[in-house]
Amino acid sequence: MRYFFEVSFDGTNYHGWQSQKNAVSVQDIIEDSISTILNKTIKITGAGRTDAGVHARQMYFHLDCDKITNVKLTQFNLNNYLPKDISILSINYVSKNSHARFDAVSREYEYVIINKKDPFLKNKAYLIQQKINVKKMNLAANILIGKTDFSSFCKMNSDVKTHICKVSKSEWFLVKERLIYTIVADRFLRNMVRAIVGTLLEVGLGKISINKFEEIVDSKNRSLAGISAPAQGLYLKQVLYPKFFFNG
Repeated sequence: MRYFFEVSFDGTNYHGWQSQKNAVSVQDIIEDSISTILNKTIKITGAGRTDAGVHARQMYFHLDCDKITNVKLTQFNLNNYLPKDISILSINYVSKNSHARFDAVSREYEYVIINKKDPFLKNKAYLIQQKINVKKMNLAANILIGKTDFSSFCKMNSDVKTHICKVSKSEWFLVKERLIYTIVADRFLRNMVRAIVGTLLEVGLGKISINKFEEIVDSKNRSLAGISAPAQGLYLKQVLYPKFFFNG
């Protein structure tokens, strides 16, 4: 049977979501934990990837196993076994053809910036103490809606087949002295959000103009865009699926 697991995690101690050699990933920890709880070797498929140090308020993965007779107990046992920086939020039965990555209709990321040093947010936000022009950054951010090719914000030598993405939301707003960038799209390229944030910050700090930002987008040249913003300020906020998707 196929199950979808909803999970959140603090990415500080992990080398990203995806399993890889010579590094500890969130996927590795979850697979080891589930395999122990279910007493069977389990492999999971995530809704996407996150870079090292990036956090997730909501992430999904699916797995195939025998029927779970007590979902709540399994969730409880798994949360007790997992480290404190990873939490299983829910477990749902789905149809056997459902796919955590390919069936997602959109993903939302947010990036958090603070302007005062806060020891409790050292791995949770990006500290910038210079004055930032939020109005200009929002004008530039809005340019991304309607664009389709995001090659300028994709990690070089990435093995993706296409750089086409559909962005439906891109804006900055202030929440309790925190500057937060929100972006929603049907898919994201590797390093895309951090590269966008880094380039938008160049607009906000007066290093480039709004027109120059659009030229960078249209150039499809990563070398013209800004330096990627640090990972610790980035959160995968939510992954959305079609309505009634979790009815099995």
